[in-house]
Amino acid sequence: MLEHYVKRILSSRVYEIASETPLSKAPLLSRRLGVDVSLKREDMQSIYSFKLRGAYNKMASLSDQQKQAGVITASAGNHAQGVAISAQTLRMKASIVMGKNTPSIKVNAVRDRGAKVILHGDNYDEASVHARALAEENDLTFVPPYDDIDVIAGQGTIGMEIINQHEGPLDAIFIPVGGGGLIAGIAAYVKYLHPKTRIIGVEAEGSACLQAAMTAGRRVKLPIEKLDLFADGVSVAQIGQETFKVARHYVDDVVVVSVDEICAAIKDVFEDTRCISEPAGALSIAGMKRYLNQPHDMKAVAAIVSGANVNFDRLRHISERAEFGESREAIFGVTVPEVQGSFLKFCRALGKRSITEFNYRRSDNNDAHIYVGLGIGSVQDREETRLGLEAKGYRVLDMTDNEAAKVHVRHMVGGHRPGGGTEMLFRFEFPERPGALLEFLSGLGSKWNISLFHYRNHGAAWGRVLVGFKAENGQRRELEAYLRRIGYRFWSEEGNPAYELFLE
Repeated sequence: MLEHYVKRILSSRVYEIASETPLSKAPLLSRRLGVDVSLKREDMQSIYSFKLRGAYNKMASLSDQQKQAGVITASAGNHAQGVAISAQTLRMKASIVMGKNTPSIKVNAVRDRGAKVILHGDNYDEASVHARALAEENDLTFVPPYDDIDVIAGQGTIGMEIINQHEGPLDAIFIPVGGGGLIAGIAAYVKYLHPKTRIIGVEAEGSACLQAAMTAGRRVKLPIEKLDLFADGVSVAQIGQETFKVARHYVDDVVVVSVDEICAAIKDVFEDTRCISEPAGALSIAGMKRYLNQPHDMKAVAAIVSGANVNFDRLRHISERAEFGESREAIFGVTVPEVQGSFLKFCRALGKRSITEFNYRRSDNNDAHIYVGLGIGSVQDREETRLGLEAKGYRVLDMTDNEAAKVHVRHMVGGHRPGGGTEMLFRFEFPERPGALLEFLSGLGSKWNISLFHYRNHGAAWGRVLVGFKAENGQRRELEAYLRRIGYRFWSEEGNPAYELFLE
């Protein structure tokens, strides 16, 4: 199997359009991790992503008749730009189906390459179904984003470059995983020449389709409604059929990382390269850090910086979360007596520890609640800080891993739950586009009284909202059935301690 892929990689035509990107040393990460770390800089391609390699190799291999007819694909990101620039280079017509909530920066980038953009649906699956229907109807060639031998071979040239560029064998290569085209291509080439080099895939929590497949021994389709969308470039429900043929035999391990760890990795890449990678682009660095924080015997490793197409508006949210991923910040909800001098006494209890955030909420005549962010040195330091405050008589709630607390509650401290009845709390995600918030509210309608609402734009393709509904306990099933009919992804936040402490 590997020899077949290696031949396809060696004969690929990617260098008619792609650059051989550098394998750069990462001195800061190397010192911190105690390992020689190299970063493969695919963010330095003309479209700031590796995706043009596979797209061009596939399109260059088409027959003259197929080239004359043109191509079509579905993508909201880097694959779309790869197909567009490849079509421009090969003088072919290309149509790209993108979700209606695709950020304008990505739509404009594709149009600027001369491709026709068709906006359809709110997610990749809807766009892909429409693109394949148009391909059949108009006799166009569909260019897959990952599940294709030519696409895999094109991405595999990255593995060839890494082997040629690094002096001596590597102990491991960390590779981001979405549909699996990149890891399959690199694994095929590297394992053929250096079978002892470990190939380690990195996935985001909520979209770990390769890990699920490796565990089950077969391809598994994750529930689309539960896919994590933060690292949208790798948010895939099922590993590709062709890519899994390679991955199941030649991927040594899979690491799954959190949103906070990805944000911390984006900061790490910036500090070593002054490049701002997209969430999927820094995914392998997050996995590398997690893996190397465990006992190991590695001396030299490489990780792929796979892309840098990030919306500027997302950086605010990324920077807020980076410290959590590095275990350098903790969030506590602390109850203090509502008496004169209590704030000063609490600050003295913290000592000279850095305070990163401080929100106050009076509860009643006896108590007050404080939403406080603290600089910490480690997970152990976070726990010791909590125990130290409790030893001084404070009631402390650790909210560092509470998603609703970090995304919504920190901006909402204040106000009171309305009297009478029950307030039921839900967290929503909806497609972010012009008019989307109005559409969301219209979808909720006026059947249920909204008692709490928080929305904050994060510069992503999906908006995030926290909503409280005034209802009786016996109406919960009816309310949830109503919300499911609306069609937006949602989670119940019933019993969330951050809500009970600061918003109830």
